[in-house]
Amino acid sequence: MRLQEIKNLDISGKKVFLRCDFNVPMDEYSNITDDRRIKSALNTIRYCIDNDCSVILASHLGRPKETFEEKYSLKPIAKRLHTLLKQDIIMAKNVVQDDTLELAKNLQSGDVLLLENLRFNDGEIQNDEEFAKRLASMADIYINDAFGVSHRAHASVEGITKYFDMVHKGAGFLLSKEIDFFYHIIHAPKRPFVSVVGGSKVSGKLQALYKLVPKVDKMLIGGGMAFTFLKAQGYDVGNSLVEDDLLDEAKKIMAQAKELGVKLYFPVDVVVSEHFDAESIAKTKTIQEIPSGWIGLDIGPATSTLFELALEDANTILWNGPMGVYEMDKFSKGSIKLSHAIAKSFATTVVGGGDTADLLRITEDEDDMTFISTGGGASLELIEGKILPGVKALILGDEK
Repeated sequence: MRLQEIKNLDISGKKVFLRCDFNVPMDEYSNITDDRRIKSALNTIRYCIDNDCSVILASHLGRPKETFEEKYSLKPIAKRLHTLLKQDIIMAKNVVQDDTLELAKNLQSGDVLLLENLRFNDGEIQNDEEFAKRLASMADIYINDAFGVSHRAHASVEGITKYFDMVHKGAGFLLSKEIDFFYHIIHAPKRPFVSVVGGSKVSGKLQALYKLVPKVDKMLIGGGMAFTFLKAQGYDVGNSLVEDDLLDEAKKIMAQAKELGVKLYFPVDVVVSEHFDAESIAKTKTIQEIPSGWIGLDIGPATSTLFELALEDANTILWNGPMGVYEMDKFSKGSIKLSHAIAKSFATTVVGGGDTADLLRITEDEDDMTFISTGGGASLELIEGKILPGVKALILGDEK
């Protein structure tokens, strides 16, 4: 898959509309608690500034229900960008109203304009043609650097691309890097290739599991989703999270793996509790001895050792999803141990998913991973073999 990339476009002195993913976590006082996504966009922003461009930055934040909600304003993003770029950021009061269009029109080389939250306008999610057209009217060049939303057919991601030809639109450095990593890890991994899949539900990752099984040598399954597989094998998992409607699908995935000679690893022990509560009593039990009515909330120490041994010979590791409720100290040990095990590996390690990236921030293993993706849903859809709506319009040649 070859993308039209920003480095191959003539952007010198042009107005550039740059779709970023600044959907960052904030505390109750609107302080940014993790600015990794903002920092990930800096290479593309600085490249535009260095090429004497005026830059219009656009992003969403959260899921606002009104045309303006202070807690979803991008003002804190502007403040952080000012600190990181060491220059003034012009903050628009809205998205595509006349005063914002006038601001964009009057930008000078090196100026950076940040639009307000795209989702303050219903046209963004609805992929409204008129909204996309007004966004496009601000700039000469369109650049998508928002991998995290490229699986969404939204106006600033997909609709806007119709108003730019292939010499006036392309992928930013971050988007190109994300696509390149996932494309190569799926199509040409160094073996043994091990995927580690966690998180709460099978349903969100079902198609990705079907696509991964034929490509990997081993698959380690933990987190809440493991209990659907364990119940499908006949274990009594108490009140642990189970998607009963997917038990047959779990059996199919296990049968597929057996037929292909792919080794599947499941928890052999779990940390259980009577209640989903940080203060509740926790016990480690083998999967054969989960007490009736109790809930599995983390993998146990024996499973951590098993998974670590399974990873020892890996040359490529793809990890998506924590092993338990890592936000609660009592149920975070399995995820933390796995993070350390993957971090010390000599394999190419690619991490996808917001929760997994957040876990790495807690474990401080970020610097030891080869690549941390900024998108969870987008990375899963790539693994499923889908062409993302935000990427399709940027593909060169006959590969669309």
